[in-house]
Amino acid sequence: MSREQLQTLTEPMYYLLLAMRKPRHGYDAMQYIEHVTKGRVHIGAGTMYALIARFEKEKILCQKAEEGRRKIYGLTPKGEKLLRDEISRLFRMLADAQAVAEEAEQDEN
Repeated sequence: MSREQLQTLTEPMYYLLLAMRKPRHGYDAMQYIEHVTKGRVHIGAGTMYALIARFEKEKILCQKAEEGRRKIYGLTPKGEKLLRDEISRLFRMLADAQAVAEEAEQDEN
């Protein structure tokens, strides 16, 4: 996966990285994401484990522990940077939207 492909994250990717700020297993991450988004975002098991595998391969996530059959994953330094970059990008987008809204409001007056 090239860096260009990760310039922007999909919603499931973003929320998975957000959930993995604290080491978790996949099912725990799924539940956490539903909790944080108040049910707005649901990531199915297939998508969740495909993303975990992809992120592990790209060294964005790594296995931190194992509890029975459950593998606990967490962010690597690369994953932390990717998440910080995405959060910054989202804040810039919101600031742009606010500026456009303010400009439109001024044009109306």
